[in-house]
Amino acid sequence: MAKFRFLNTPFTIKNLALKNRLVMPPMCQYQATDGVPNDWHYVHYVSRAVGGAGLIIVEMTNVAPNGRISPRCLGLWNDEQRDGFKKIVDAVHAQGSKIAIQIAHAGRKALGTDDVVSASANGAYGGGVEADPRWGGYQEPRELSRAEIAQTVQAFQDAVRRAVEAGFDAIELHGAHGYLIHQFHAPKTNLRSDEYGENKFLFGEQVIAAARAVMPPEMPLLVRISAQEYGANGYDLAYGCEIAKHYAAAGADVIDVSGGGDDTPDAAHMPQIAAGYQVYLADAVKKATGLPVIAVGLLDDPAVADYVLGSGAADLVAVGRGLLRDPYWLLNAQYRQTAADAAPVQFVPDSYRRAFGV
Repeated sequence: MAKFRFLNTPFTIKNLALKNRLVMPPMCQYQATDGVPNDWHYVHYVSRAVGGAGLIIVEMTNVAPNGRISPRCLGLWNDEQRDGFKKIVDAVHAQGSKIAIQIAHAGRKALGTDDVVSASANGAYGGGVEADPRWGGYQEPRELSRAEIAQTVQAFQDAVRRAVEAGFDAIELHGAHGYLIHQFHAPKTNLRSDEYGENKFLFGEQVIAAARAVMPPEMPLLVRISAQEYGANGYDLAYGCEIAKHYAAAGADVIDVSGGGDDTPDAAHMPQIAAGYQVYLADAVKKATGLPVIAVGLLDDPAVADYVLGSGAADLVAVGRGLLRDPYWLLNAQYRQTAADAAPVQFVPDSYRRAFGV
C-alpha cells in the first residue's frame, strides 16, 4: 500500500478543529421511533469515534414528521429528540472526534405520510430505487404555499437551534439527492411562477440565513449539494457550481459535494462508476467558490482517499460504505501502513500495557 501523507493531517475551519481529514458522511439507519435516537444510534456513531474518524455527520435528521424519507428516520422537531442526541454527542467528544448533524426535509421523497409536499406538484418521484413497500410508493406532492414555505424555513431554524443546544460541533443542511432544498433549486422540479420560481436559490438561501441566525458565529455551516444531476434532463456541473456560489454567498462555510439523487440515473448524464468517480465535482465546486469542500464517492481505499487530498481536489474525504463495513477503517489502514498499533489503549494487549505502564 502506498504511504498516505495527508489523511492524518489536521484541518480547521472556524472553531472546528479536526484531528484528521476523514469524514463519516450521513447514512440513514432507519432505526428511530418517533424520530428519537436510541441505543442503535449511540453504538453506531460512538464506535466510529473510537475508530478515529475526525468528523462524524449524523444521518439525515428531519425538521417535520412529513419530512422523513421513512417513518423510521430521525427527527429534530421536538425537545425529546434533542435530548436523545446529547448522550451521543458527549460520547463522541469523549473519544476525541467531532460531530455534526445533517438537517433536512425530504419533500416529494417522503414516505409513510399522507401530506407529501414539494416546490411544485409535478408528478410522483421516479427515484431509480423502489420505495420501501412497508411505507407505500412515492406520491404526487402538493405545492407548498408561500405561507407554508415560511413555516418550513422556521422548522429548519428550530431544528438547527435544537442541534446547537445538543452540543453538535457543526451543522449540515441537506441540499442534495433530490430532497426539498434540492427540489427548489432544480429547474425540473421547481415550476413555480412566484419569487421562488424566479429565483430558484431563494428557498435554500432563506434556510441558510435562518440557520446562521441561531448558530454561534464561529460554528461552521456545511451545505451538501448534488453538483450535477444524473437523471434525464438534469442540470449540469456548471449549474451545480452556481448553486454552490449562491449558497456560499448566503453563509455556507463548507460545501459537501455529491451528485445525483434527482431521478432514475441516465447513462448520458452521469459519470462512470469507479473509485473517486465524484471527485471532479468537488474539485470544480472548490474552484468556483474558494470554500473548503468534502469529496465523496467510492473513496474506500485509503490510498485513493489520500491521493484526492494530496491533489488539492478536496479538503476532506467522506468514506461511507468503508466505515459501515469497518468502524475502525482508519485504525486498520494505519496498522497496514506501519504495523504499529494506533488503536485506543483499551485495545492494546494486557501484556503490553503491563510491560510499558500504559
